[in-house]
Amino acid sequence: MKEITPVQMERCVVKLDSKVANKKIERWQKIAEAAAKQSKRNSICKINNIINIKNICNVVQNYDIVLVPYENEENTTLKEILKTIENKKISNIAIVIGPEGGFEEKEIEMLKQNNGKIITLGKRILRTETVAIAMSSIIMYEFGEFE
Repeated sequence: MKEITPVQMERCVVKLDSKVANKKIERWQKIAEAAAKQSKRNSICKINNIINIKNICNVVQNYDIVLVPYENEENTTLKEILKTIENKKISNIAIVIGPEGGFEEKEIEMLKQNNGKIITLGKRILRTETVAIAMSSIIMYEFGEFE
């Protein structure tokens, strides 16, 4: 199942109280449904409740691989990581994307301790919503989701 879990991190610009958060989640779920219908997809992405960084670290432990694009990573690329998993049976991939203000170093350390693969996407720093689309598209292409 495809899921999106919003994560409240230290540098998030927008801080939502629970009432506003519930309305946002409902709105995002409707957008996901409309997008699936428009693109003629059978599965609809589930939008989960907003959680904090500690909880996302618990959640990602259930995934085969956890990718974390980080603007301060200089060596490990998404391409390198995808090559290492090319022939393995990977069914669960998590992508943890930082907030508008970027990750705090302690958040990166927590993700590393929970099997996060810290990667670079190159010299350009992408917007939060752009990273999600770019990484999802690359992974779908690599694993044959476009066929």
